[in-house]
Amino acid sequence: MESAQKENIFVLWFLWHFYEMPKFLLGVWKNYILFALNYFSLPVLLKSLVAPWRKYKWNYPRGFDVGEFFTTLISNMFSRFLGAIMRIVLIAVGVVFQIFVIFSGLVIFLLWLLVPFIIIAGFIFTFSNVI
Repeated sequence: MESAQKENIFVLWFLWHFYEMPKFLLGVWKNYILFALNYFSLPVLLKSLVAPWRKYKWNYPRGFDVGEFFTTLISNMFSRFLGAIMRIVLIAVGVVFQIFVIFSGLVIFLLWLLVPFIIIAGFIFTFSNVI
């Protein structure tokens, strides 16, 4: 604590702004990326891409009935097709959201690092036009 009191406030701010906060922001950014991945369950959706929608599945008849067999086959295939379509839509929305999270995090991180230079440039630009 004594060494922190003896250091210059500019050095403390510099360490906080360019070392501690970027580490924190990267951790927050990582959490948002993991949240988006978890929220849309992208790995699970990819694993179960052709699974029946909402586990709707019809049982095949016990006896030899061609009509019932094909009715059940078409119903099960339709359920799988519907499940694949819905999962593809959810995967697309999840990927778009993930791209948005990654892009937003990058913009926020870069803006955080550039804020002091933007403020200094603003002062220079403002006072150079006054004189």
